[in-house]
Amino acid sequence: MILFVNACTKKDSRTKKIADSLLSKLGTNIKEVKLFDIDFPKTDEDFLKWRDSCIASKDFSNKYFDFAKDFSCADKIVIAAPYWDLSFPAVLKQYIEHINVLGLTFEYTEDGFPKGLCKAKNLYYVMTAGGNYVPEEFGFGYIKALANNFYGINDVELIKATGLDIVGADAAAIVNQCIERISV
Repeated sequence: MILFVNACTKKDSRTKKIADSLLSKLGTNIKEVKLFDIDFPKTDEDFLKWRDSCIASKDFSNKYFDFAKDFSCADKIVIAAPYWDLSFPAVLKQYIEHINVLGLTFEYTEDGFPKGLCKAKNLYYVMTAGGNYVPEEFGFGYIKALANNFYGINDVELIKATGLDIVGADAAAIVNQCIERISV
């Protein structure tokens, strides 16, 4: 199964257009998680107590844990996230907080270091940006570090189109060039 984590909100999203092209090359068994359609639980003290007790007892039967189970079981993962205000949309951070589940997506070694439990060998991070100032550590770098160090996904690829909103830029041509460069 290919897990498509969609952090795009616009109907005519350039990021999603690129992601759709990538997905068409990867296969047909796709499960999409539309992040803007999810009402994530508020991460307050009561919620954390409940979540911690479930993790301690290894009771992952509540549907809340389905996001982490899907992430852990996916063969490939595609995350589509536009670059907004020097990072990705906040809803992607919420998703990450809710899939980062000890015993499902990672565990700790005896030395206290994370060991990934995810099945995926590949994670593709698709992003677009209006400008060209897109430091990787503000978006992609964070996702790559989590994939490599927590989830056990070593092959993490950035697919990006930038400079889309610069005066005089041909945004459609830049997006199409990005799509043409996709090889999987």
